[in-house]
Amino acid sequence: MKTIISPAKKMVVNQESFLAKTKPDFLEQAKILADFLKRQEADRLKQIWEASDKIVQEGISQLKTMDLENARTPAIVSYGGIQYQYMAPDLFTEPALIYIQKNLRILSGLYGVLRPFDAVSPYRLELKNKLIGFKDYSLYHFWDRLIHDKLFEDDDTVVNLASKEYARAVIPYLHEGEKFITIDFLEKRKDQWKMIGTHAKMSRGEMVRWISEKQIKTPEELQAFSDFGYKFDELTSSADKYIFKTQYDFKRH
Repeated sequence: MKTIISPAKKMVVNQESFLAKTKPDFLEQAKILADFLKRQEADRLKQIWEASDKIVQEGISQLKTMDLENARTPAIVSYGGIQYQYMAPDLFTEPALIYIQKNLRILSGLYGVLRPFDAVSPYRLELKNKLIGFKDYSLYHFWDRLIHDKLFEDDDTVVNLASKEYARAVIPYLHEGEKFITIDFLEKRKDQWKMIGTHAKMSRGEMVRWISEKQIKTPEELQAFSDFGYKFDELTSSADKYIFKTQYDFKRH
């Protein structure tokens, strides 16, 4: 069983928490994309990234120092953002770290698929970004079925804790015999069950940590997840969608 998560926009160089152990499987594809971005002017990058001038300058600085072959930061500690804060990989036990390297995958616009201890350089490129001037305008077209095939090459079950943007790189290529189970986290708001973006990110991070520490092996075991007061809702869940509901007060956090 593999679990997939989204990356975060904010990235850091961190060689103190852990050492990188592996190189990304799609390093050559990442080089093609990075070389294209490095050749672009600021105005074009602003269009591609759909970002403010400040963020564009930060992205350009990343491109200037980017060295994909000699990157040193493990992917799992290279991303900032709420999901990764609540995952707290720095606090993982050794068995949990071994587990995530085997079973957790981070989807990426630049790298395609990353293992937690793959060495990465900070970058800015989301799967939804349009590569104006590149042979493949859409990154979904560029990656085609590579991401799907890598995830399922030695497994038939993937638990989806990624956003719709990243799950979209997998779903079109699913075929019979492959299980792709999406996890939804809902909370009660004015008598309605809703997904709140920030709280969902927190919950995804918590679930990744829980899965890793518990060494979860089957989707059915996920139904016991109860952090933040969540309960698996058997009534509204299905074989390919697990729904967890809570009335937890997230303002405590």
